[in-house]
Amino acid sequence: MDYDHTQPSPLFLFLAAIGIGFFVGGSQVDGQKLSITLFSIGAVWFLLGLSFRQVTCRNEGDHLRISFGPLPIFRRKLLYARLEKVEQSRSRLLDGWGIHLCTRGGWVWNLWGFDCVDLDSTGGKKLRLGTDDPEGLAAFLKTKIPPPEGGDDS
Repeated sequence: MDYDHTQPSPLFLFLAAIGIGFFVGGSQVDGQKLSITLFSIGAVWFLLGLSFRQVTCRNEGDHLRISFGPLPIFRRKLLYARLEKVEQSRSRLLDGWGIHLCTRGGWVWNLWGFDCVDLDSTGGKKLRLGTDDPEGLAAFLKTKIPPPEGGDDS
């Protein structure tokens, strides 16, 4: 079974608009230092917008590649060998969007919406991965959970 899914997000429009606002502000102010500062802040927000345009989850053999893009600044590998539990879920408003530590413990990687897949890995690591395909992603990842070691010998 293979998995390759990209979820678009309108969040990038908000981030890019903030960047454009700083560009406009930088062009309207007097003073070179303030203008350069506002242009620099605008550039960071605009680049963040490009980084959060979409999220792609792709099977790459022994791991799932999670990458925001099309500017791939934020990406990570989820090793299948470390998966212990996969559960389709819904995030709360407090869980928010973006990449950050979650109130329930672990990390949130979510661009838009409240559908997600909760992942538990060895060592107590948790990840809440936002997706517009929670059924498909959860079903795929459940096939990748390694069997328990030292199973029944009868």
